Order: sequence, then structure tokens, then C-alpha cells
Amino acid sequence: MSKPEVLFILSIDTEEEWDWSSQFPSTDYSLDNIQKLPAFQAHCAKLGIRPTYFVDYAVANAPGAQEVITDIARSRHAEIGAHLHPWCNPPLFGETTDASSHVVNLPLHQTEAKLDSLMDVLENAVGVHPRSFRSGRWGMNGNVLALLRSRGFRVDSSVYPFYENDYFSCAGAPTTPYWPSLSDPLATGEQRDIMELPVTAGFNLKNARFAEKVHSHMSRSMLARLKAVGVLWHTRLLRKIYLSPELSSSKDMNRLIDSVLANQAPCIHMYLHSSSLIDGATGLLPERHAFTKICNRMSDSLQYLQTRANIKFCTITEAAEILSQRQPDANPLFQPRSVHVTG
Repeated sequence: MSKPEVLFILSIDTEEEWDWSSQFPSTDYSLDNIQKLPAFQAHCAKLGIRPTYFVDYAVANAPGAQEVITDIARSRHAEIGAHLHPWCNPPLFGETTDASSHVVNLPLHQTEAKLDSLMDVLENAVGVHPRSFRSGRWGMNGNVLALLRSRGFRVDSSVYPFYENDYFSCAGAPTTPYWPSLSDPLATGEQRDIMELPVTAGFNLKNARFAEKVHSHMSRSMLARLKAVGVLWHTRLLRKIYLSPELSSSKDMNRLIDSVLANQAPCIHMYLHSSSLIDGATGLLPERHAFTKICNRMSDSLQYLQTRANIKFCTITEAAEILSQRQPDANPLFQPRSVHVTG
């Protein structure tokens, strides 16, 4: 039988923990979750995964956390990227609001100063020059994308498919890797310096765009008051699913894998927050034994994926390099491949 060749990426927003229902802290936070990373990295190694850790300033600037990240970087079995949390990344410009917690809503000079500060601490304290980036709380615009390109970044992963709120939107963006436009990063463009590599998201239906329209309509219309989206979820008629073991069960992630493979996607991109590795830190995984549950879900879905595809494990920048070599001028970067296997 024939199975498709698929790149597998795991990315981790590597950051401080705090009460997500409270204000955004500039100093009042904990970094306990970082001590879970060596064991988590060992689990990834056992599975063959080469993770990408998007590290923010709070982690890179704390001596104890620095040691953990530096050791992971030196192992050469993972990539260290940059993750910008405006509220704890100097220079600070007053209280952070819901709007200004998203990089896309900051004045560009503030973003530039914060990004340079983040790059300095990653280079000088951790010893890495990041080539990949993800904005804190997601979102990307043309000015920030151009700034990233000017600083030598090769891949961004700030587009969060099928998601929008009052402060930013990724609705309608491509769901597979693409060369983004500098004027509108949610659309394809002509530049070939920085690639967008979104996390894997979709629905339990093959036609994701149709499912997105239905889901969006029901979320905004009078049907929202009737909790129609929840009814569709519980009846399994329509589920929006993110490939994240902190958000989704193994069964739901496997449904998403089937949908993504049916659409011949060239890569599978799983993600999580490092703070979800300790119990009760994010609220995304309220059950106890979060670390074990996340690791088990990863293992289960990876095992499922391996029955349906031939996987190449890579960091996010490695994936971008592979995709650009396959079809350097294509947009989106999409070249379904398959190999013949026997047995």
C-alpha cells in the first residue's frame, strides 16, 4: 500500500506561568514549568521528535531556566526559537491590556525594541541566534513580518488557523505552509525570505473551509445564544480541533489527522504551552497529572499517524528548509508526495 510522506513538527511556547484570568504580569510570575522540560525532552527523544521551543524573555533571562534551555540547545536535538510576550519583555511601556498583549496591536517601534531585547538575551544568555518566531497570544501583520525578515528570521508560526477575537483575526488564512505577503501575512505573496508555518488545525470534516463558514456563522448569529456550536460538538457533527495535547483528546487529534491527510497536507504541526506541563497552570488542561496526560496523548496520536503516513521528524526551521527545496517558487508550498511501501 502507499502512504504519504509527511513532515512532523512539535512546537512549544516556552514561557512563564501565571493566572491567565488575572492581569498580564511583568514580574509576578513563576517558572516552575521549565524544570519539566528535561523530562519532556527525553520523552520527545524516545518518540523521535525534534521539538522547537519558542522561548520568551522571562525564561531566557532567568538563570535557572537559562541552564535548562541552554542544555537543550546544546543537545542539538531541538531548536530554540523566539517568543515575544509584550508584558514581560523589556522595554516596558506601561500596563498591558488585552489588546496590547498581542504584538500586532503595538506601535512598531515598541515591537522592534522588544524583539531586539529578546534576541539579545537569547544570543548572550542562551547562546542561540533564533531563526524562528511566534508572537505571544498569536497574530501577525505586515509590519511585524517585515521586521522579522530584517532581523534574519526564516520562519514564522504566529498564524492561528480558524481563530479570531476582538483584538486580532487569522480567519481565512492558509492552513498549510506558505510564503506570506508583507502587506497581508494572512495571504500569499511574492517574497521568499520568510515562510509562514501554521499549527495544524481544522475540523472533523474534509472540507475545512465549508466547516469554517458554518462554525463562524453559528458562533456569531442568534444561534450562538442557543449554544449551537456546543450541540454540534457533542453530537460530533462539527468539531473545530487543534492538534494540541493540552486542548484535544487523542481521539479528536486522530480525527483531525485523518482530515488533514485527506487534504494531502505536506506537514503535521502539533503544539502546546510549556506551562501546561504542570497541573492547573493554564486552565487549558484542568485534570490532574497534566504532564503524563500530555505525553500519553502525544504518543497515542503519533502512533496513529505512523499507521497512515511515513513521517520525517524535524524542527520548524528544518521543515521550512525542506519545503522550500521541494518547490522553491510555489505558493502555497504544497507538494504532495507518496512512497510505495510493502508488508
